[in-house]
Amino acid sequence: MTIIASWIGNIPDFAVPFALAALGLIIIERTGVLALGAEGLMLVGAMSGIGASLLTGGSTSWALVMAMAAAAIVSLLFALMVLVMRINQVIAGLALVFFCQGLTGLLGTLMNWTNKPVPGLQSLSFWPLSELPVVGKLFVQNPVVFLTPVIFLLVVLMLNRSVLGLRMRAVGENPQAADAAGIPVLAYRCAAIAAGSALIGLAGAYISVLSTKMWIADMVGGRGWIAVALVIFARWAPWKALAGAVLFGCIEALIPQLAASGIRLPQYFVFMTPYAVTLGVMVWVAIVSRDNSSQPGALGEPFIREERR
Repeated sequence: MTIIASWIGNIPDFAVPFALAALGLIIIERTGVLALGAEGLMLVGAMSGIGASLLTGGSTSWALVMAMAAAAIVSLLFALMVLVMRINQVIAGLALVFFCQGLTGLLGTLMNWTNKPVPGLQSLSFWPLSELPVVGKLFVQNPVVFLTPVIFLLVVLMLNRSVLGLRMRAVGENPQAADAAGIPVLAYRCAAIAAGSALIGLAGAYISVLSTKMWIADMVGGRGWIAVALVIFARWAPWKALAGAVLFGCIEALIPQLAASGIRLPQYFVFMTPYAVTLGVMVWVAIVSRDNSSQPGALGEPFIREERR
C-alpha cells in the first residue's frame, strides 16, 4: 500500500509537463500552424528556468516567468520561418528542435549551469484531503500542479466562449474566409505561437526547476514528442489532452516505483516504455477514430493572402 500511495502521489509531478506542453500545442495548432518544436522549446524553458533561478538567488517565480518568456522569444524564429518565409512547417519544426538542442547544450555549458541545484517550490497541502489513506499525497503538491487545471479552464473558456477564441478557430479552419472578414490572420497565428510556446516553456521549466531541480543537457528526454502525439490522441480538445497527460503520468510514475519495489526490469525496456505506449495510443486512435472533423481545417497550410479557396 505504501508503494501504491507513493505512485499515486507522484503522478501529477510526471503528468503536468505533458499537460502544459500539449495545451500550448493545441493553442498554436487551433490557428492552423503545425507545431512540432515542443521538444526544443521545452529544453529552452528548462535551461532558462534554471539560469534565471541561479542568477536571481533562487527566485522560483522569476525562473518560471523567464522560462516562459525565453520560449516565447525563441518561438518567434519559428514564426518567422512559417509565417513570413513560408517554409514547410514540418521542416521548420524539426529544425527548431535541433537548433534548441544545440543552443541549450552550448549555453548551459558555457554558463556553467549544469548540475547546479535550485530550491524549487514548497509543496502545498490541502487538509483534510491530504490525510486521506492511499490518495492523500495527491493533495500535497507544488502550486503549479494545482494551477494547471485552472490554466486549462481559462484556455477552454477562451477558445470556446470568447470572440478571441472564435477568431482563432476561424483562422485555423479557413484563413482566407477569416481574412475576408477582416481578421489579421498572420497576427493571430504569431500571437498563438508565442502564447502556446510560453506554456511549452513552462512545461520545460517544471521539469528542471520544480521536479529535477537542476539542469542537465537534453533532460526533457522526448517528452515534447510525446506531447505532440498527445494532441493527436486528444483530437485537439484540451480536457482530453489533460486526461491523456494523466495517463502518461501514471506510466512514467510507475517506473521508479517498480524499481523501488525490487522488480528487476531491463534498463532499455524501461526507457522505451513511454514511447511504446505512445505508439500503441497512436495506432489505437488511427483504428478507432477515422474522422478528421476535429482537426483544424487549414492545419499545416501556409496562408497566402492573394489566394482564395
